[in-house]
Amino acid sequence: MRYIKWVFILTIWLLAGAFLHYTLPQNDVVRVVKTEVRRVDFGENSIFWAQQDTAQESATSVNRDVRFVEAFLPNGRPIVYRNEDTGWGWPPYFKLDSSNLQAELTDLASTKADPQWVLLRHYGWRNEFLSIFPNAVAVKPVSGPEYSQVNWFNIIFLTMLAAVIWALYVRWRRFRRARIDPMVENVEDSLYAAGDALSERRGRVRRWLDSWKQK
Repeated sequence: MRYIKWVFILTIWLLAGAFLHYTLPQNDVVRVVKTEVRRVDFGENSIFWAQQDTAQESATSVNRDVRFVEAFLPNGRPIVYRNEDTGWGWPPYFKLDSSNLQAELTDLASTKADPQWVLLRHYGWRNEFLSIFPNAVAVKPVSGPEYSQVNWFNIIFLTMLAAVIWALYVRWRRFRRARIDPMVENVEDSLYAAGDALSERRGRVRRWLDSWKQK
């Protein structure tokens, strides 16, 4: 049972970590090479798509147009982003300007000979097998591929989240020690007492039977 408990706890933490990693913003320094609109057919991965525009059809449709951004990382590896509104849904980026962002990205496109590096903020994952694309949220020009920026939002958010979890854990331990543990101990004491009483009665019956056997 102890192993099952730890496997369950580890699974919960892994799922929570994956959820946070997918949802929280990430920064990539990239060189945008192309922006376009593609017709996408949705399947089992529709959960990883947002919506094209807040006033239009959602990802539950069979297919629709989606804005894409093609780029290269400083190490030369290609990466493709989608550019969709999140609206008032989840994750709570309240992004309503995907059209404007597409225009900015198109204006910042550059060639390998004359690169324009940008800091592209996004959330989500890139998975070729499942056809999952991270969703671009914001962009700004930077000085070069070596540019780095501390993600203060994630640091502050995770610190506050850890503080809340720790505070809840401490209060739960206090509540358990003050209310639950005494109740469990009372139940255990009652069970032990009942067991002792039953054992004593069985002993009396056995002694009574033995007295008849001797006669």
